[in-house]
Amino acid sequence: MEGIEADGYVETSNHDLLALQWPSPPRNILLVRKDDDTEVQTALLEYVNHIRSSYPDIAIVFERYVAEQVHHNFDFPVYAPLSENSNALYQEKIDLTSTLGGDGTILHAASLFATAPRVPPILSFSMGTLGFLGEWKFNEYKRAFRQVYVSGAPSPLKSTDDPDTSSASTAKPGALQTWSNIKGKSMGHTRSSRILMRNRLRIGLFHSDGHRLPHEPPFAHRDHECEDIFALNEVLLHRGALPHLANITILIGSPPHQRTLTTAIADGFLVSTPTGSTAYSLSSGGSIVHPLVNSLLLTPICPRSLSFRPLVLPANTPITLRIDGSNRGKEIEVSVDGVRRQQGLKAGMEVRVVGEEVTKPGEIGQVADVVGGVPSIVRSGGAADGEDHWVGGLNSLLKFNYPFGEDG
Repeated sequence: MEGIEADGYVETSNHDLLALQWPSPPRNILLVRKDDDTEVQTALLEYVNHIRSSYPDIAIVFERYVAEQVHHNFDFPVYAPLSENSNALYQEKIDLTSTLGGDGTILHAASLFATAPRVPPILSFSMGTLGFLGEWKFNEYKRAFRQVYVSGAPSPLKSTDDPDTSSASTAKPGALQTWSNIKGKSMGHTRSSRILMRNRLRIGLFHSDGHRLPHEPPFAHRDHECEDIFALNEVLLHRGALPHLANITILIGSPPHQRTLTTAIADGFLVSTPTGSTAYSLSSGGSIVHPLVNSLLLTPICPRSLSFRPLVLPANTPITLRIDGSNRGKEIEVSVDGVRRQQGLKAGMEVRVVGEEVTKPGEIGQVADVVGGVPSIVRSGGAADGEDHWVGGLNSLLKFNYPFGEDG
């Protein structure tokens, strides 16, 4: 099973979203489902059978425990890593990830690439309790998957009604033939899937002497390398079950220009991305931030001082959370996207956070190079078809500014 090279992205007309451009059809699809849900399980089997019958060249990949549960339902092979802690296969082979579930399922899928600087596009179907990040309803899966599969494909696929053949010369050898075997009308080169690039946090853990601490599974790097990991939502420091509030010093910037913001006392602290602004940070009084705003959120959780307010900082601002020597608890719990580290942090240890670099400036007149982020496939079309999905999420899911007592 071999993955294709990194897919390309170009700007759309409104210059805030990107357009997905496959150099050749995606071959290895990772399917991530919500667990212990009969409806999701039934949908997964239907989805897999459709992909296999309509796109026979595609290899279906599951997490190992899921593959062990579902493989007997199919008369064709499915694939999985050799072990549950072997995420290298995902990072090296997967071209596209598709999720069936809620926002937690999307976060879990992104966490499988927590040690990878590049993440494949994510096509999400909302089938969970909260679908703020999910874009598509499952009954749209045939149209949604086809749109993604042929995104940026040269025209025509099987018809000659689309005059745009400008991308034929950029397709890989053999790609045109694979696309041409697909049944149905061509989407056309100009009908590429739209990509919202969600930036992540880059997180490092450090001992009081400055040495890096290794991350624990499932975020551990190969060969136990001590390197940063990435989080789509947030990193949380919390006092946990201990009765004492956490004493944490917050530093902004990098040495030698690092400045101490404050040593604060609270239940805990969150550093969040704009994607994570509608999660734990929102419940803790943090601001709601549009995912296209390149920023970090620093949100205290139940601070002792009422004057400590949530902060929004530029994404490239390094933030250090240091366990203060006056901290009365033995350890401070650390969680990354909801996964708690078994070994907490003691006095003097630090969590260093900065926003992931998503783009690098291109040549003059050229689109910036995409070097990071989580490419989320959003719905195409006009306002009636969800032009601004984020605004729709605020209104339909968060009931933004709804009067008390009003149904909806």
